[in-house]
Amino acid sequence: MKIQDVIKGKASQTVVTIDPGATVRELVALLAEHNVGALVVSEDGERVAGIVSERDVVRRLHEDTAVLDSPVSSIMTVDVRTCAGDDGLTDLMQTMTEHRIRHVPVVADGRLTGIISIGDVVKNRIGELEFERDQLDHYVHQT
Repeated sequence: MKIQDVIKGKASQTVVTIDPGATVRELVALLAEHNVGALVVSEDGERVAGIVSERDVVRRLHEDTAVLDSPVSSIMTVDVRTCAGDDGLTDLMQTMTEHRIRHVPVVADGRLTGIISIGDVVKNRIGELEFERDQLDHYVHQT
C-alpha cells in the first residue's frame, strides 16, 4: 500500500500550517481548533520549514511558561522527515518507529501535499486486518 492511498482515505486532506513567526499561544489555539496533534511550519503553506507538535509545547512549558509568547520557530523541529505519496506504507511505519515520530509531512516536488499521522497508519492497518479476517471467515464458511 502507498501513502497516497492512506491520504485519499482520510476524512480531510487539508494540511493545517502555521507561520514560524506565530506565537506558541496561536499554535495551541490552532491545534485545539483543528483537533490535531501537530502542525507543519511553513511561511507560504507549500514549503516545509519545520514541524511542531503538542509534545514540543508541553516539554517547553515544563521548562518555561513564558514560551507561550515565543515564536513557533523557537520550539519547532527543523530536521523534518518527509515522505512522498508513492512511498510504501511499510517503509513509513519503520521510519516512524525508528525515529519515534508521529506525524510526517507528504511532499511532492518540494511542495507540501499532505500529512500522515500514526493514527492514520493504525486506522489503515486495522482496516486491512478486518478485511483479511472477513475474507478468511468467508472462505471457512464456504468449505
